[in-house]
Formats: sequence, structure tokens, C-alpha cells
Amino acid sequence: MRRLAYIFVVLLTLAAAQSCEMVSTFIHDGEVVASVGKNKLYRHDLEGLIPAGLPAEDSLALAQQYINSWAADLVFLGTAQQKLSKSEKNLTKELEQYKNALLKYRYENLYINERLDTTVTDAQVEEYYENHKESLKLDYPIVKARFIRIIPGTISVDKVRKKIASDASEDLVDFDSIVYSCSDRYNDFGGAWVEITALAREFSIDYGTLLSQMRNSFVEMEDSEGRICLAYISDYMRSGNVPPVEFCRDIIENVIISARKQTLLNDLERDLLEDARENGVFEIFE
Repeated sequence: MRRLAYIFVVLLTLAAAQSCEMVSTFIHDGEVVASVGKNKLYRHDLEGLIPAGLPAEDSLALAQQYINSWAADLVFLGTAQQKLSKSEKNLTKELEQYKNALLKYRYENLYINERLDTTVTDAQVEEYYENHKESLKLDYPIVKARFIRIIPGTISVDKVRKKIASDASEDLVDFDSIVYSCSDRYNDFGGAWVEITALAREFSIDYGTLLSQMRNSFVEMEDSEGRICLAYISDYMRSGNVPPVEFCRDIIENVIISARKQTLLNDLERDLLEDARENGVFEIFE
């Protein structure tokens, strides 16, 4: 308790002084600041813990949090050492199993990285898409949309609404100017299909609320700072439908590559067993 009191005295002094130089001295001093049994925590162990410029009160809280965490780990370990039986503390088997699993995992990664073909062609994506449409049905609606957050008092919302919904070249030029000068947030999701939850996050609402606010392909809401959040949904597809192949491309590519990985691993295991049998390393006795 005296030691802990000493820590608080030092830290509170730092808080009062609010001096970067004093914080630096605290961190690099070699004195013991806490102990648990024979284990000691030195001031230099806190090096890098307190970022430069952090308020003194936050520095105090951060240092105390680290000290408590360090002590809790050691106290917990000490209690486990006392309460567990000799057999329960024997980790030889578990450590051996973990080591073997880790070695196997690392070799599998090495083997796969040397052999895996990660190229997936458009034809392969199309073939998978045609053969697995049922499994690709949407869990959530998807949209193509444009979102803009308008700075209050800069432009008529009606004008923005007209420009954001247009694909005419002159309107696109005008809209680019609007985005640059009258908004602090714009997202068109790269023109791609996205789950409606991605658009809902722009409004900081759930997608059900978003849908309830949609009127004639527009969603318009005012945020807590008076900014107008406006989205134009140019295309929409309900959940339960099969999405366009372009929406599924990343999913399909990952599935195809994962299948190739599994094939490589199966072939590796088969080849290793065959080699072991041929070399007399692996035998089955009947």
C-alpha cells in the first residue's frame, strides 16, 4: 500500500505540474513503482505508454491502468499456481500439440503460397454464377446510390436534388462543382452495387429507417448540426433476389480461390502419405 501511495504521489505531482519534461523524467527513471511478490515494475517499463502532449490527467489514468493490468496478470497467475494441482499445471502435452499445429499451419501456408493460382477469369466467374445462383440470393437489399452532405446556407437543396439525379454531362460538371464547394461529404460508392446498409451508415441510421424515408428514389434528412444529408438511389434490388454478377464477383473469386487452396491441401496430405508408405515411414499393421 505504501508503494501504491508513492505512485499516486508521483503521478499527482505530474498532474499538477503538467510538464512534458517531468513526464519524461517519470518514464525514464529506473525506480520501482509497483511490485507483486518478487516481480517488480520499473518506471522505464512505462516507456512509450504516455504519448507526447497528452493531458496530465489522462497520463495519470493511462499509467494507472497499465500498472493495474500488470499486477492483475501476476496476481491471477500466482493464484492459479497455488490452486491448480501438479497435473493441472503440467502443460507439456498442450504445448506440444500447439507447437505441432503451428508448424503444420506454417508449412501449409508455405506450400500454398508457392503453388496457389490466384487468377480468376471472367469466364470462371460467369460459370460459377450460372451454376450457383440460388446460393447467391441477397440477404439485404442492394442499391446504386449517390450521397451528399450539404453545408447549410451554401446552395438550394432543390438544385442539388436535380443535379445528383442527372447523368447529363453538363449536370455532372455542375455537380462536381457542388460537391467541391457546398458539401463536406460525398460518396457514390464507385458507381457499384452496395448493400443498403452501406448507404444507411452515411445517414447514421439502420437500413429499415432509411427505406421508410425514401421518396421517389430520394432520401433526405437533416443531421444534428443542421446539415442536409441527401441520397439519390438510381437502382434498387430487394433481398431474396439473385444480384447481378458484378455484385457477386468478389464473393465468387474468394470461393474459387478457397476451393483451390483446399484442393492443394488435400493433394499435399495425399502425397505425403503416399511418400511415407513408399519409404516405409508409414505402415498399417493388420
